[in-house]
Amino acid sequence: MTIQWRDLDTVSAHPGLYLQAVLHRSVTGKTLPDLGLRAQITIDPRNLADYRKVCGVVESSLLPPAYPHVLAFPLQLRLLTDKRFPFPLLGLVHLENSIQVLRPLAGLGPFTISVHAENLKPHDKGAVFSIITRLEDQLGLLWQGDSRILCRGVKLDASPEAAPELEDMQLNEIAHWHAPSDIGRRYAKVSGDYNPIHMSALSAKLFGFPRAIAHGLWNKGRVLAELANQLPDSGYQLYVRFKKPLLLPGDVILKASANAPSGQFVLSGSDGGPHLQGQWQPLDG
Repeated sequence: MTIQWRDLDTVSAHPGLYLQAVLHRSVTGKTLPDLGLRAQITIDPRNLADYRKVCGVVESSLLPPAYPHVLAFPLQLRLLTDKRFPFPLLGLVHLENSIQVLRPLAGLGPFTISVHAENLKPHDKGAVFSIITRLEDQLGLLWQGDSRILCRGVKLDASPEAAPELEDMQLNEIAHWHAPSDIGRRYAKVSGDYNPIHMSALSAKLFGFPRAIAHGLWNKGRVLAELANQLPDSGYQLYVRFKKPLLLPGDVILKASANAPSGQFVLSGSDGGPHLQGQWQPLDG
């Protein structure tokens, strides 16, 4: 598929896009659009500082490895609410996420950030597709992300593929923390992701959850903050599989393998059930 790129003057997401998402609640097709969105950006130091605070990231000369998700979210929201996009935004489920940190994420820009959708495939519960995000500077690609998204109820004429198996490693507890009831609202202020399932128990119940749930990318950002001493500055890829939602408030335990070029981790609740699990390895691994 050849991507038709649309260059935008700003990455700001219009508040009316969520209202548009509420009104668009049906599947309108089975083909992803060839639309790609991109824009020139510079990083707001205040937003970066707020992200570090809400995710527990220590001060550094480098950007947090999950922070490009925040930079890209407005473009992703525009893409998913575009009239040509066949699946309704509300109800989509973020199943998996992988990133590649090719070079150190240094400086505040200017950068080029871009998003597009590809790789639509069948799933046991519907269909999955990728949102590909790229962050580039004057020298080329710095960071790339692949978010695998599930749309329930879509039937494609093919057999589902099995999820990749994670390597079985010895894991030890390295941290634990409390996720307060307002963390969804606090992360939303930083990321712009005001999905109702994260805002309050009342709004989450409208979508079948007993209480608000934490953003999966807040969980990921918080985990990577704890793994900072085990991850290199660049030259690695990291994969996360989102599991059981983290109901707010909630307590979690992070376990990880020993410090090494390759490793594995799992974030679990007090009952032992995993909220996310993943692994990292060198890009040439």
